[in-house]
Amino acid sequence: MAAPETRFLKDHDLAAPSYAGVRYERRPARKPDGSEVPGLYNAWIWLDNPAQFNSYTTDMVKGVILAFRTASNARDVNCVVFTGTGDKAFCTGGNTKEYAEYYAGHPQEYRQYMRLFNDMVSTILACDKPVICRVNGMRIGGGQEIGMACDFSVAQDLARFGQAGPKHGSAPIGGATDFLPLMIGAERAMAACVLCEPFSAHEAYQMGMLTDIVPALKVDGKLVANPLVETQKMFDEFGRLAFGKPLAGKALEEGKQTFKKGVVDLSLLDAKVEELCAKMLLTFPDCTSKTVEELRKPKLEAWNRNKENSRAWLALNMVTEARAGFTAFNEGPKDHREADFILLRQKIAAGESWVGGLHEAIQPRKP
Repeated sequence: MAAPETRFLKDHDLAAPSYAGVRYERRPARKPDGSEVPGLYNAWIWLDNPAQFNSYTTDMVKGVILAFRTASNARDVNCVVFTGTGDKAFCTGGNTKEYAEYYAGHPQEYRQYMRLFNDMVSTILACDKPVICRVNGMRIGGGQEIGMACDFSVAQDLARFGQAGPKHGSAPIGGATDFLPLMIGAERAMAACVLCEPFSAHEAYQMGMLTDIVPALKVDGKLVANPLVETQKMFDEFGRLAFGKPLAGKALEEGKQTFKKGVVDLSLLDAKVEELCAKMLLTFPDCTSKTVEELRKPKLEAWNRNKENSRAWLALNMVTEARAGFTAFNEGPKDHREADFILLRQKIAAGESWVGGLHEAIQPRKP
């Protein structure tokens, strides 16, 4: 029998991998029974900035792009798992310290940054492998947007979700206004993007944003559901939807006591992610890729229709409200990081210009 032909394989990567603040890991692919599959892997891409809740810096955005390109081109990779270091946050969006101290007031620089951000989202949406967002903690703002660019999301149920744009000087047009109406409907998307009220993993699951959720709080050796949200009844005594809503009063105090007794354990989250990867391993790879590509089309169409206009607006906004909002968040007191919205509206109504003292006037003051 003739020996199989040995072929020289071309390298299709754009550049040598360089992942500042991002970790790229190859983990052996596993069958549903847990046994390793020789020669096949799942690529794990980690946002590795836990001290700042895995917020992405400019260098990290570059790292994510390169990491996804590497995983996409890897012939031996089955799935991509996109996650963050630690158990506090998947990602809270762009690095507000960098925004406030470098980009604020410099629209031309932020426009260049937004080219990188757009490329990051597009690279996730164009990955040749299915992408699973492993939601290990908060998925807020731009973190929510890059998470929604993934094909699947599996979350630990202590995680919180939401947008932050209008509260901190931006608009959630890095993907949220494109993806949320498709995923949860126009009305809920409007509430999420405009009001910026965070919601629980249980609510996110009920809305249809998540493939699955798992408990992560271990109390007395047992994993229990998030004790800080309503997980049993669907409606409260006033007929309002209660499932997944934050508790209040005595129930909240009891939940806090339970929480204090527990430790966060993400082993079940990892098992659920591995289970999902294993299920996709047992499919035809090209048929799976085509199916994923077709199902991405609504998100891609919305994203590609708006991303350049969004980039231009976000750059110009760095001179006015974004400058004020990111400065407030970066420099304000720990418990008061928002600009004075009412004073701002009053000054604008009176015809005051941003050129002058308006910026300083609306900054939060330290006591």
